Amino acid sequence: MPQIDSSKVSRWDLHGREHTVRVQRTGVQRTIRCDTCGWRRGAQFLPWLKAQEHLEQAHQATVDPTAA
Repeated sequence: MPQIDSSKVSRWDLHGREHTVRVQRTGVQRTIRCDTCGWRRGAQFLPWLKAQEHLEQAHQATVDPTAA
């Protein structure tokens, strides 16, 4: 049975709203899903980069809450 791991990428937009994309891994396949708009995509390579690009382009969310 394949192991399932998950993580998330969060960014804030200029209005202070948080947007989150979750990365779920099952075996070698990764699925990325946006909690804000429901956007979903399979990504075998660099899923976190693709998640970050979606947040920037679709939601103008560029502020990293972990960078302080």
